[in-house]
Amino acid sequence: MADLDHGNMSFLDHLEELRWRLIKALISVLIGAIVTYFFIDQVIEILILPTRKLDLDLQVLKVQGMFLIKWGLSFVGGVILAIPVLTYQTWKFIIPGLLVNERKYLFPLIIFTFISFLAGVFFAYIVIIPFSLNFFTSIGYGDIQNNFSINYYFSFITWLLLGTGLIFELPVLTYILSSIGILTPPFMRHYRRHSIVIILILSAMITPPDPISLFLMALPLTILYEISIGVSWLAIKTEEETTNLKTD
Repeated sequence: MADLDHGNMSFLDHLEELRWRLIKALISVLIGAIVTYFFIDQVIEILILPTRKLDLDLQVLKVQGMFLIKWGLSFVGGVILAIPVLTYQTWKFIIPGLLVNERKYLFPLIIFTFISFLAGVFFAYIVIIPFSLNFFTSIGYGDIQNNFSINYYFSFITWLLLGTGLIFELPVLTYILSSIGILTPPFMRHYRRHSIVIILILSAMITPPDPISLFLMALPLTILYEISIGVSWLAIKTEEETTNLKTD
């Protein structure tokens, strides 16, 4: 479906375009899930690797346990692999009719979105998950063994991986909101202290209840916020250049 001029589109036309964007996004997720399923055993091996050095056993407690795990992880992998397509479809719907000078920023934005998410996933896998597992497995009692349901284990680490990956998208979200005039660098600098409080709350929600994990999560998020201020400035500058070209 060709892109339409949003300025001349009716409400139904907007819904039609949204429908096609969603269909393309779902197809990309499905393709990514199929690709992930071909490597699902390797994916599972990577995800259970942090448990190798700990005194815990993972057990399948349901007949359909591994079936649900493999399909669930395949879907999550499909979403991750489809992030470039999802970013493109979202950007084209929010800001349609890109000019030539705007299009040159679209491909770097897609790449940066994907890299930012992977950086968050990698950070969670290397730092947050080992600390979390060490913390929870260290809370023992007598001869009670750490036998965990593999379904709950994968739900736990998937939450950490996806949550951290989404939080690392802060610069991308800032770019989009700044492009449509919601955020500005002065606004972000003015509410820096409030943002740090929000960062601490988010870090406490994602990480286990210990100060070290909280610090390890809050520090990179604070750095990301400072980077986002520069990203906001870049987005506004790009919009101003675009406006000047349209005026000329």
